[in-house]
Amino acid sequence: MTLATHESSMYEKFLAAAPESERLKLCLQCGSCSGICPFGYAMDYPPHRLIALLRADRFAPVLKSDTVWLCMACYACTSVCPSQIPVTAGLLATLKTEMLLAGKVPAELQKALENSQRYGNTLGESPRKRAAWTKDCPVPVPVLGQTKAPVDVLWFVGDYGSYHPRIQAVSRAMARLFNALGVSFGILGPEENSDGDTQCLAGERGLFEMLAQKNGKAFGKYQFKEVVTADAHAFNSFKNEYPGQGFSFPVKHHTQFLAERLEQLKPLLKREVRARVTFHDPCCLGRVNSNSIYEEPRQLLAAIPGVELVEMSHNRANTICCGAGGGGNWLDGFVWERARNRTSEWRVREAVAAKAETLAVACPFEPPRFEDAVKTIKEAGQLKVKDIAELLVEAMGD
Repeated sequence: MTLATHESSMYEKFLAAAPESERLKLCLQCGSCSGICPFGYAMDYPPHRLIALLRADRFAPVLKSDTVWLCMACYACTSVCPSQIPVTAGLLATLKTEMLLAGKVPAELQKALENSQRYGNTLGESPRKRAAWTKDCPVPVPVLGQTKAPVDVLWFVGDYGSYHPRIQAVSRAMARLFNALGVSFGILGPEENSDGDTQCLAGERGLFEMLAQKNGKAFGKYQFKEVVTADAHAFNSFKNEYPGQGFSFPVKHHTQFLAERLEQLKPLLKREVRARVTFHDPCCLGRVNSNSIYEEPRQLLAAIPGVELVEMSHNRANTICCGAGGGGNWLDGFVWERARNRTSEWRVREAVAAKAETLAVACPFEPPRFEDAVKTIKEAGQLKVKDIAELLVEAMGD
């Protein structure tokens, strides 16, 4: 195969990668995508240069560089493209696929992908233990495989919500909120698998499809009105990607679900939580696929007695990624070696600049990442990191 033929086939791969990928032909080479990328400065081939080399049939050198793994799939590049090119899901995810096929993947990320395939979760935990966290929960958490009963809400807990000790606390808070609101709910427990969002945007589309099929079949066994999840990545995947796999159902992020019940929730918030609170907008709730969930989290925070809500300089569609997306959650060492920076630390500095005492979050990757960042930044002092569900339960005071 000649070089020109190989690169031509690469171009066809990119065009087939995502809807609207043919818009690559409309690239203006304005550089907006590379300029807004948090790590564009550290990439050998930032997005606009990738497109230029692809269109010029000079793409071979790109495959010798590993800096595409600096991409966190935050969709900042996609959101500012004047030609509406799917830079993240089309160009960058496909390049990651090529790197995976060539065996050029950082070891920590490779382990997370292998765990996903073998165990159905990125942490490498036994599926049988997926509901073990419920034993320490102060309220009952029905497992649908045991109860077989119809429910209003199928609660998708997620990998971190099920296994990570820090995020299990968020899951217990959500269970208390469901219980306090009188919601009929249940979880899949051992039948639940990783949603596959981060794996997909790390280039493992086949693995995503396998996980989606397993979850979709599990969902199909039970009667429910809607899926609710505190995992922003799962919400995005269920809403925008699962229909393409043949599974379509109503889905809400937990901040949407709770905001819809705000009038019912307010009388339960009897305890003051005196704190200046700032909210970190998760990429998957906001600019990713134009999900645009910006106001619901703020409505919930504003309803908590004693909370003073303040904004960081980057907020809503202009948020800064926590660094976990697109496989980034398993690439901190790699990112530091090449960029000498972490977006989680950048974000914590913005919270400090806003004089916040609490950094509120709404995605399971964020508490561990931001709490680690707080430890490395002297001026962060006593900054607390809490999911909105945890703050609401704290305000319930019982």
